[in-house]
Amino acid sequence: MLRLLPGLIALVLAIYTLVDCVQTPEDRVRGLPKVVWVFVILLFPYAGPAGWWFAGRPSSLGLPGREGPGRPRRPKGPRGPDDDPDFLRNL
Repeated sequence: MLRLLPGLIALVLAIYTLVDCVQTPEDRVRGLPKVVWVFVILLFPYAGPAGWWFAGRPSSLGLPGREGPGRPRRPKGPRGPDDDPDFLRNL
C-alpha cells in the first residue's frame, strides 16, 4: 500500500492543479500560454504542478495588474462623472 502512495499523491496533485489551470482565464495566466501549462502539468507529475503554483498561476498579491482570484478588477477609466475630465469640461 505504501508503494502506491507517491503515485496517488502525484495523481491528486495533478488533477487539482489541472482543474485550477483550466478554470483560470487565459489573460491572467503568467509565464506560458495556458495550453502549454496543461501539457506541463500532465507530463511532469511533481514539477508541472509546482511550476504552475509558483510561476503560472495569477498572483494573489495586491500588485498592480496582478489581481488575485476572487478579487474584482479595477476599472481602467474614470469611476464617476466627477472623475471624468471630458464630462467636467462640458459643464
